[in-house]
Amino acid sequence: MSSKQNASPATGQCPVMHGANTTHASTQLPWWPNALNLDILHQHDAKTNPMDVGFNYREEVKKLDVPALKKDLTALMTDSQDWWPADWGHYGGLMIRMAWHAAGTYRIADGRGGAGTGNQRFAPLNSWPDNVNLDKARRLLWPIKKKYGNKLSWADLIVLAGTVAYESMGLKTFGFSFGREDIWHPEQDIYWGVEKEWLGATRYDGDNRDTLENPLAAVQMGLIYVNPEGVNGKSDPLKTAHDVRITFARMAMNDEETVALTAGGHTVGKAHGNGNPNNLGPVPEAADVAEQGLGWINHITRAVGRDTVSSGIEGAWTTHPTRWDNGYFHMLLNHEWELTHSPAGASQWKAIHIKPEDMPVDVQDPTLRVQPMMTDADMAMKMDPAYRQISERFYKDPEYFSQVFARAWFKLTHRDLGPKARYIGPEVPSEDLIWQDPVPAGKVDYDVAAVQAKIAASGLSVRDMVATAWDSARTFRHSDKRGGANGARIRLAPQKDWAGNEPERLATVLAVLEVIAKDAGASVADVIVLAGNVGVAQAVQAAGFDIPVPFKPGRGDATHAMTDVESFAVLEPIHDGFRNWVEKHYAVSPEELLLDRAQLMGLTAHEMTVLVGGMRVLGTNHGSSMCGVFTDRVGVLSNDFFVHLTDMAYQWKPTGKNTYDVCDRQTGKPKWTASRVDLVFGSNSVLRAYAEVYAQDDNREKFARDFVAVWTKVMNADRF
Repeated sequence: MSSKQNASPATGQCPVMHGANTTHASTQLPWWPNALNLDILHQHDAKTNPMDVGFNYREEVKKLDVPALKKDLTALMTDSQDWWPADWGHYGGLMIRMAWHAAGTYRIADGRGGAGTGNQRFAPLNSWPDNVNLDKARRLLWPIKKKYGNKLSWADLIVLAGTVAYESMGLKTFGFSFGREDIWHPEQDIYWGVEKEWLGATRYDGDNRDTLENPLAAVQMGLIYVNPEGVNGKSDPLKTAHDVRITFARMAMNDEETVALTAGGHTVGKAHGNGNPNNLGPVPEAADVAEQGLGWINHITRAVGRDTVSSGIEGAWTTHPTRWDNGYFHMLLNHEWELTHSPAGASQWKAIHIKPEDMPVDVQDPTLRVQPMMTDADMAMKMDPAYRQISERFYKDPEYFSQVFARAWFKLTHRDLGPKARYIGPEVPSEDLIWQDPVPAGKVDYDVAAVQAKIAASGLSVRDMVATAWDSARTFRHSDKRGGANGARIRLAPQKDWAGNEPERLATVLAVLEVIAKDAGASVADVIVLAGNVGVAQAVQAAGFDIPVPFKPGRGDATHAMTDVESFAVLEPIHDGFRNWVEKHYAVSPEELLLDRAQLMGLTAHEMTVLVGGMRVLGTNHGSSMCGVFTDRVGVLSNDFFVHLTDMAYQWKPTGKNTYDVCDRQTGKPKWTASRVDLVFGSNSVLRAYAEVYAQDDNREKFARDFVAVWTKVMNADRF
């Protein structure tokens, strides 16, 4: 399987994790490397969670004494520890870097990464080269985490520590929300790249700087953004500017936000490279038990204070690195710079003819002045024409710079938290921000039963009702809580024109449902979901069962003005195994694409299984395709898909790259057609075990009940 997205047009661009689904961990059987690995659907099982059954962090955090917590964090900033002394007696820079590197892993393409789970505590992030010594920041926070206990997650604490650090140094921040829930073991669903070595330079095709593999944002394995020493470690500020622009765009940041974040992040703190990096010990995951989870320990020479080595780059960016001011632009724009090297050997830029009073003081001895520095990324802010223009505007208007940065920092640290409805705490901003995908509240006082009756009498087919509701809801991503049926954005650009939504069919269905919604005073979003429920209920009744399909009103209808069209483009489906559709051939197999979609939707393996089986017999395939529809009773919620899939009266013959004939074993005549997604439920041993459960004669009703349950879960996934 190819590991590069930038394949030829025949194979297409792969939008998901390469190899993450099929590469088995070393603890698993290595003999079948291409076997479908379902682990991403089983991660974060309840058995890994040490909290009591029924514990709800989002309710517990509401009891938190926020002023007391912030007072403790502010005190910590200047309460320097002997074992890891603070630069200039202030931990602000360290805490900001920790929060930044937690949030900065977010990428908009799949919504994965970010600070929302506290994943920086675990591998691989806790041992990335770019996260050197951030283990010390988290350990410094432990007494505060210990004190506030269950009312404060690590995920919230990590982000809040960076925010309070800025406040303690003079920035007026934009706000903060609690509500990030911790995970309890490493994530397996995030594709960080195929490289087998840290800082490998394979993500771009040579000098072609437009080939960064999707969905990655960082330019090299183990980095958060770009290489601070330059492209592949070679200084070239203009090339670096190009990489910065692509990387930050993949985090949904524009040029102004990019300059603000770069400058604001480098206004405080310093980089560390005043020593021999070869003296650093193993990373946390590889360190001896005596290190107690800490990594990069130097047992050879003094390795704290002015002698600390982290990135290898050495120095501060500003004259006053513990103060929020406009010093970054003063330093960058008012000095000439030349390329040099740090004591650790890293490439960095040195100011020419700088006055002593412009130099920062030594982190330990305030009587000493030391050289400031700039990285290649900083020089990009000066040499790239667009970045230079923004930098000069910020330099001339410090208040505007502070406001833009505060908002950009809030966006950076909250992007993966989801809609504003999920925000918790006394410092949640009242303003609705477009990147939060705002949706107005919907009505709940209309006659639901009357709407159901009108839908049932509308003449819409089960397929049309179910497929439309599914297409509206399937955009939900559990990774960053974006998408879903709430807002009914399927009726707006760009979603109404997506090929995966069958625009002509969609327009016909919406024309019917919008009239019903208007007459009833209900939202279109509610009516779309309600129509899907009506279709499922009709299919359940046709199967001979009496199973209610739950519905809760209250969804709202978003407007075009509430929709960040560009950022919604990444939600466009280019595959949907549940509707047996792949836009074109990709390097990743259709069954792997299905796993990726199921995981993003927050589904388990058996939920994925029952959904596929149900969607097939309901006839909801894209374009009315009959591929995988193993039934003569289309529109009936039967278990026929599983019955015929597991029936040895048939054999399966390939007819193309992703097509098979289902043939009668005796006559050889084809009965049905199938895709790889269909057949994986019979070929994969785990999925076949689920399929066999649903194929049993005594589980016909169980299948229908399970389908209704997971259907309801999908329809309500974005209701917070």
